[in-house]
Amino acid sequence: MTLLFALAVAIGLLAVVATWLFFGPLAAFQMQVWQAFVAWASFFHNGGKTDGLVKTMVCMSFGALVGMASVLLIGPLAMLGGLAAPVAVGLGAAVIVLAAHVPFLSTIPSSVYGFASVAGLILLGKDMTPTAAILPTILSIAVGAAFGWASEQLAGKLTKSA
Repeated sequence: MTLLFALAVAIGLLAVVATWLFFGPLAAFQMQVWQAFVAWASFFHNGGKTDGLVKTMVCMSFGALVGMASVLLIGPLAMLGGLAAPVAVGLGAAVIVLAAHVPFLSTIPSSVYGFASVAGLILLGKDMTPTAAILPTILSIAVGAAFGWASEQLAGKLTKSA
């Protein structure tokens, strides 16, 4: 079986499992399947394997923490009026880019995915405060990255068996 076909089978089957988990047993924890799929994609964006798993989990979690801090900063910046949120986001983006000088935070896109994931959860209007959104976001990132790793492993086995 070709690698692309093996990945299609592995990702397709595991997407069924992941979606069932998030809408079933994990729903009580406010974890989000869309955040997991972003992390899953980030895993492959980072080259897969253990390195892709670590980069995804570290950088996306860091980005989520920066995103949470940026949202929390909007209140103290209220004197800027309509510019409070844009300035808070700009500061967060600058922090992510500057942090890329640290080798384990060097994957800027994955940090941005994490920032967007926590901000998206907060902005969805599910009565999520920034501090309440961070744990489900990081847990969703971890599960999504694990599904990326599992899909790579399964695809590898399917390719070898052919």
